[in-house]
Amino acid sequence: MTLALRVDNLRKSYQDNKAVDDISFDVERGEIFALLGPNGAGKTTSIEILEGFLQRDGGSVEVLGVDPGDRQHLRWLRERIGVVLQELAVESFFTVRQVLERNAGFYPNPRPIDEVIELVGLAEKSDAKVKKLSGGQQRRLDIGLGIVGNPELLFLDEPTTGLDPAARRTTWDLIRLLSSQGTTVLMSSHYMDEVEALAHRVAVLSRGRIAAQGSTASLGGRDKGEATIRFTLPHNVAVADLPITPSHVDGDVMELRTPDDLTTLHRLISWAIEGNIAIEGLSVTRETLEDVYLAFTRSDRDESEARPQ
Repeated sequence: MTLALRVDNLRKSYQDNKAVDDISFDVERGEIFALLGPNGAGKTTSIEILEGFLQRDGGSVEVLGVDPGDRQHLRWLRERIGVVLQELAVESFFTVRQVLERNAGFYPNPRPIDEVIELVGLAEKSDAKVKKLSGGQQRRLDIGLGIVGNPELLFLDEPTTGLDPAARRTTWDLIRLLSSQGTTVLMSSHYMDEVEALAHRVAVLSRGRIAAQGSTASLGGRDKGEATIRFTLPHNVAVADLPITPSHVDGDVMELRTPDDLTTLHRLISWAIEGNIAIEGLSVTRETLEDVYLAFTRSDRDESEARPQ
């Protein structure tokens, strides 16, 4: 079995509100898949159905080959998945080690406790009580509780909220390590740089439906869209001397927009080399993942802003 998750025509309504409206996607084993969407788009409902916490109204779902809505599979599934919610209820008077040891007992093949503590960067706090941990350290403990059971599938909801930049990068490395070892990761995050750094593929939810799906590099055609080349014009060079007419000039900063960045760069760099001209601040950018995400979820934001407060 190569699929860790299979979702076909999933539907869930709350009275007249279609929270999840006929969505379908697959996740390969070992893949990091991001499910994105603003509040109210159906993301949380979809994840809770996959975790087995919520019953669906229609469609079919398989998680590690079983239906999470079938209660006879629930214990089997619980032993093979890990869940990291935005906030976990953890006994504040237990130590880090005690909390992890207690949760490890729920699984047939847990990871060694010392290994988990090291992986989440809490080695110096292993005997500290939970109530003494900072917000970022508690978030690391949340992740430790999610991986202590050595899960085949890990659900991560906003995994780096509250972490400083160094801890975020450490957590990213951990997620990549888990994926390389065969753990499937289904994550949600509002940080597009995080999604772009980690996810192999993404699905964007808008108003309960999938608005876009694909790799982070190609989502919404961003890999084929217009590129923007920027550089600083040397003080002894006039704009008219450039081999290509800039699309926009802001002081000495030149901006070239082109669908063929390779050819444009070749012309610009060849001109600079032949004229012994130093080009500073050269950069090439395309539409960001955040740009694409915002475009696909604009209707959700417009509806939210129009709703009476």
